[in-house]
Amino acid sequence: MRSFPLPIALTARLSPVVVLAAAGWALSSGPLSAPEAAADKPTEKTRTQSSSAPSETQAPAKTYAAAPAPCGSIAEASVKSLVPGAKTAGKEIPSTDTKLRRTCSWNALKGYEYRWLDVSYEVLASDEAAERSYQGRLEEKSGGGEVPGLGDAAYSVVNLTTEDKQQTREGVVLARASNALVIVTYNGSDFESKKAPATDEINKGAIKAAKEAVAALGNAPE
Repeated sequence: MRSFPLPIALTARLSPVVVLAAAGWALSSGPLSAPEAAADKPTEKTRTQSSSAPSETQAPAKTYAAAPAPCGSIAEASVKSLVPGAKTAGKEIPSTDTKLRRTCSWNALKGYEYRWLDVSYEVLASDEAAERSYQGRLEEKSGGGEVPGLGDAAYSVVNLTTEDKQQTREGVVLARASNALVIVTYNGSDFESKKAPATDEINKGAIKAAKEAVAALGNAPE
């Protein structure tokens, strides 16, 4: 006797209950349910919309990509006035990342008068990062005040120190412009009188240099 194919042979032995159960499966999960599954399948239009949807992650605001050449940030006339006898070209201090951090220094002793000027740039990833760094640095300062009209925010402070009866007065200006920080340090001493320059002289000199340094941010490479 010819044997039936396995599926038919198995079907012949099934009880009516099992047959009905199998029929129910066919309606719910088998081929008969294909139209519903097809309805759940994403269409070509849906796939296109998903792939073309813009990313919600956006790069943070960033105005400056690199620091400018610091030794070119202060006009020669200003260097001669603030640091008499110094080479106007200045000297750039080595940096581990010259794209993001650069500093130039001028110093000279003319007669008994000594002056030192530093201009530093720090470029951060965003305006928000620069603001956080600016505020953090302010927490380390005291006794100074805001400098209106300089960048987005600026602060100036002058301190007097004495060592071996020699006075030195130092002014520091910290300014933020978008995602860049500008730090100017200006100090002086008189080695004959052992006295330091007046507070007003140092403060105004530091602010003058800071204004030129902030303006020089526009010359930074992109």
